[in-house]
Parts: sequence; C-alpha cells; structure tokens
Amino acid sequence: MSRGGQALKPRFLRHLLDNARTRGYIPEMCSDLTTGLPFMKMHGLGNDFVVVDARTHVRPITAEMAKAIGDRHFGVGFDQLAVISNGTGDAHLTFYNADGSLSAACGNATRCIARHLMDETGARHLHLTTDRGDLTAVDLGDGLTSVNMGQPQLAWDEIPLAHVMDTLELPIDGAPTATGMGNPHCTFFVDDVAAIDLPTFGPSIEHHPLYPQRTNVQVAQLIGPDHIRMRVWERGVGVTWASGSSSCACAVAAARRGLTGRKVQIDLDGGTLHIDWRTDGVWMTGPTMHVFTGTLTPAFLESIG
Repeated sequence: MSRGGQALKPRFLRHLLDNARTRGYIPEMCSDLTTGLPFMKMHGLGNDFVVVDARTHVRPITAEMAKAIGDRHFGVGFDQLAVISNGTGDAHLTFYNADGSLSAACGNATRCIARHLMDETGARHLHLTTDRGDLTAVDLGDGLTSVNMGQPQLAWDEIPLAHVMDTLELPIDGAPTATGMGNPHCTFFVDDVAAIDLPTFGPSIEHHPLYPQRTNVQVAQLIGPDHIRMRVWERGVGVTWASGSSSCACAVAAARRGLTGRKVQIDLDGGTLHIDWRTDGVWMTGPTMHVFTGTLTPAFLESIG
C-alpha cells in the first residue's frame, strides 16, 4: 500500500486501519446488534442450522422469514431453522425447514441446542418441549450429546399415511418401511447407497401420494452387524449431510425388519450417529458444533417484507 507514491510505514498503516475500524465498522456492527436479529449457526455432522433465541429477542419468525434466511445465496442458508422460546421445561423448540414449512421434530438441531443450553447453564440433563412432545437431553461428555427422540410412530394414521396399510413394507417399488418420529419417514434398504441418484429419487418419494404431509427419504445399506450406511433426502430441504430423525427412523425400520438389533451405528455423509431404541424411546448420540454467532441486519429483515 502506498500514499503519494511512497510506501506507508507499518506503524502509520496500523493507525489508519485502527481509526477506520473505530469510526466505521464497530459502530455499524453495534447498531446491527441492537436493531437486527442475532442468531447462532450450528451443525450436527454437517446438518446445519440457524438458531434464534426468542427468550431474549421477541421478533416473531414467519414462514416467509425462515425461507429467506434459509436461502444459501441471498440469506444465511440452513437445513432447518430452530427457535428457542420459554416453555414448561428448560426450553421449547420450534423448527422450520428451508422451504419455510414447519417440522415437529429435528433431532440434530435438538442436540445442538441442548449442547448450547448445557454450556449456558452448567446442567447435564435437560427437559425440552417440541411440537413432537417432551424430549430429554443428556451430556455424555467428550463432546457427545444424547437426546431421547421419543417412541416411534408405527401405525399408518400416526405417521401419517393416506390410508390403512402395513407400514413395514409399503406398496411402493422397493418395499420401503414407513416410520414416524414426529415427522414422516420412508426408508429403502438397498445394496449400494452410492448407486442411488438421490437428487432425482428423493423428490419423487417425498411427494408420493401415500404421504399426505410429504416425507423424508432414506436409502440405507447394511455394511456390518448393527452397522448401516445411510443417505438422506429431507422433506422441504433436499439432500443433506445428516439427519437425526432420519437416523432414528432408519434404525427403527432396520430393527423391525430383523436386519439389525435395536442399537446401531449409522454412517452418514457428514459423520456417525449412534442410535439406541430403548423401552423409553429412541436415543440418538453424536457430536455438535457451534460455528459462529451473527446478526441479521435491519436492511435484510426489511427486504423480506
């Protein structure tokens, strides 16, 4: 860098940068903190989330706002948006898909938020409420957080499906298994998950007429005793690196079909989750990451309308 053709001395350059930062950037940032919308960016195995803490920021989240924030080019980008609010337990969680639709459950986001609340409070056990129901979260140490996602829904009208049928093998090519985990799932067991064109196959099943509320889609391959390789197409999102509720549904489907026991390891594109279908519900365990904290600017929020 030069001034008038002469190189700037390092000390003078630091002075210019410090003054510019003080005069311009910091006031702008502080202004956004007070008038914008703070959020946290988190992920569980690459399944990524924007998390808004409504316990302190009361700006309501709408479907239109969620969709705008979820745009990876014009917004922040996420697989799901989660809102933390006060509830009858330690917190209540509400989930939006990237297309702005609501979801009653999101396993990896629940684990991420549980980890955040545990770090915030020092608690090792949490009672969380969702539209799916009451969930228990436990700190297992070594960076692992476990959440009880509740009992799976196995009856056709609980998942829900369009009419009475056997949920173990649906009348769809490939005879997939239907499971509810607070959101609907359709699990295909295949010889090679890499051979499936998921961007084409996923939406064709998501919108299948047997699923009136659409469905999440999993393709799963047994690669060892109680060991599954799985890929995911998420309802309202698309292909994702991981999905907690999908992993739970896949483990339940595999156990029901006699392919595995009730405690399995599931390898996803983004990493590994451990699922344990116990008498009190389906427990999901894995790592989480809080990537950064940011603020949506007033200009961005006003552009949504």
